Amino acid sequence: MDTRSPRSAGAQHDEQRPLVGAARFGSSGLLARRLPGSSRFVRRLALTLAILTVPGAALAAVTIKGRATGMPKLLNPVWNEAKDPKANRYTFREPSPTVRADVRALFGYAPKELCIAALGEKGAPLKTPRSIVIAGGRTSPVTIVVAEGQQIQFENQDPFPHKIYDVGNKGLQPVEIAAAKTRAWTPPGPGKYELRDQLAPSVRSWIVVEPRAVAVAYPDRQGNFAMEIEAGTYTLQGYFNGEPVGKAIEAIVKPGPDEQFIKEPVVVGEAGGPSAEAGK
Repeated sequence: MDTRSPRSAGAQHDEQRPLVGAARFGSSGLLARRLPGSSRFVRRLALTLAILTVPGAALAAVTIKGRATGMPKLLNPVWNEAKDPKANRYTFREPSPTVRADVRALFGYAPKELCIAALGEKGAPLKTPRSIVIAGGRTSPVTIVVAEGQQIQFENQDPFPHKIYDVGNKGLQPVEIAAAKTRAWTPPGPGKYELRDQLAPSVRSWIVVEPRAVAVAYPDRQGNFAMEIEAGTYTLQGYFNGEPVGKAIEAIVKPGPDEQFIKEPVVVGEAGGPSAEAGK
């Protein structure tokens, strides 16, 4: 006589039932029970498969940090032109003996004038426009390096209009940008584009279209900069007044850690100043 309860009989029947579907090859829980210590492996395998099945999935970017030196040798062309008495712009007072000569030098303002570009094998334009703000009689940034096909958006934050155009008539016509309005433009190809304003002579900036440009950064006043970039080998090059300046260095970016420091500085003023065109 069988004295087992219906529940125990059913349990025995369940144990003898063959595995079907996903259970045959195992959920993570079943594999973990059958293979001791395999739960961590299963989770990693599932995560890897999920990444590989996502179209266009890319490795996460890391942050590289570095330092630029030689910035006081980068002279600002607009300021240098303005100090000339023949320009009838303004004149300087007599130099004060209590003010050091080095702090009276009219060198560029690195956070908006010095662009550090990471150059790889081939860059790609961003999906969103790169912004150039017009305010206070200047643009921010002054020099910008972009990949080919990158759209630029000019934002007029002044209470009066501007008419930005490119020197040499390469494609940017002097169309008025009203106060608090924007204008979009895509440079037609690689090269340097010098921008000026028909209504404000102090506005002078440069767009450098470099097909190898991957990422850019602007250092602080001490020269420290940071940028997010994927693992790979790059060339770090400084750009000032639309021209490469100083000495380029190689930067090898590894997949980890999340923050990496470039020991060699980017020397941007090694040659003693900007290009010969800076003061023209």
